[in-house]
Amino acid sequence: MIRWALHKGISRFERQWNYDASYMHDIADASPRAASLFNRVTALGRFRVGVPAEVYSAAGITAVRQEDCGPCTQIGVTMAERSGVDPAVLRALLADDEAAMPANVALAWKFTRATLAHDPAADDLREEIVRRWGRVGLVSLAFAIVTARLYPTVKYALGHGKACMRVVVAGAPVPLDHGRAAEAPAIAHTNPATRIA
Repeated sequence: MIRWALHKGISRFERQWNYDASYMHDIADASPRAASLFNRVTALGRFRVGVPAEVYSAAGITAVRQEDCGPCTQIGVTMAERSGVDPAVLRALLADDEAAMPANVALAWKFTRATLAHDPAADDLREEIVRRWGRVGLVSLAFAIVTARLYPTVKYALGHGKACMRVVVAGAPVPLDHGRAAEAPAIAHTNPATRIA
């Protein structure tokens, strides 16, 4: 009965987001308790307090791109679109086009990249995030980063990470340079207050 309910919920999620969640079905088959725990952990990704949707999405999409070649990036983009994020912002994020990003989105993008690279530049960027959105805003972005990476990591570990796909924004495919963020050189350690309007 528990497995049936879990599979039903996963199937509903697949239909809602046009997403293949076979790996979640595998977790439910292997252990209903593991599936329940996984659902609880992923609930962190629903915590968005103090930051605009486009800023939260910037952190999540930037993080997921380091782990994924399409499907998990696509679901992040689709969720961002449905929360009202401008398609132009999403295209800029997927292209790593800082000049095309609004200043608050660029801040989240740079912070996420610096955090994942363990770059000391994250310290100044973090201070700017706290100044703009408070400690709770920083927590929201930290959770966005961690949960965005959780899904593709579990998926790859379970053997479901082999499918790549084109990412679509507002109905049109977008070029995606997978791994560019992960391979980018360290971000210069500068005072973000002087670099971000």
